[in-house]
Amino acid sequence: MFKGRHFDRSVILLCVRWYLAYSLSLRDLEEMMAERGISIDHATVGRWVVRHSPELLERFNRRKRAVTGKWHIDETYIKVRGWWRYLYRAIDGNCDTVEFWFSERRNLTAAKHFLRKALKRHGRPGQIVIDGSQTNQEAILSCDTTDRLQDRSRRGLKPIRTRQSRYLNNRVEQDHCAIKRRVRPMLGFKSMASARANLGGIEMVHMMRKGQAKYTCSPQPSLAEQFDLLAA
Repeated sequence: MFKGRHFDRSVILLCVRWYLAYSLSLRDLEEMMAERGISIDHATVGRWVVRHSPELLERFNRRKRAVTGKWHIDETYIKVRGWWRYLYRAIDGNCDTVEFWFSERRNLTAAKHFLRKALKRHGRPGQIVIDGSQTNQEAILSCDTTDRLQDRSRRGLKPIRTRQSRYLNNRVEQDHCAIKRRVRPMLGFKSMASARANLGGIEMVHMMRKGQAKYTCSPQPSLAEQFDLLAA
């Protein structure tokens, strides 16, 4: 994972973890490393985050435990180059993160793309709770209908129950806060690619803190230990 890197693996992991987990800027990390006798340009740290966050997230997903059959789906706003973009997110009945996807647009196509991604990775839930969004309602109906039409089993798939309630969906809206709290000091992203990499890493740390990965060791490893296990 770190083959050919100029800096030691432990330094790279430390910078990536601190940046994703805490309210630090890239220049903060440059200064903190300099105090430890390590000269690193802040732009280098940014490249490490963009390069290694997707790899770490992919490894984390292989260890991710199963989610429950009740999902809450909603989207929130993230700024990229001064424009608002949309982070689709889903959590289950235990507030564990089911799936997320960052989109340039907030429309039926984006909602269906996000839902298909969640269904492919986690299977079909029994119920999905949404707010008053008609777009999300149509996306669920479309994906559910397609699934049942393509079903080859003789048992038949039960339709996904949809419940629209602004107040019942406060759970996922509250969960957005952990992501927004970390994104806010970043003062906006410069591109969709860097935004996706950074948001993937932030979501991964959020899931780590929820204890969503399965490890052979007990009790649940710390953030630092989880990063080391994923990078091993």
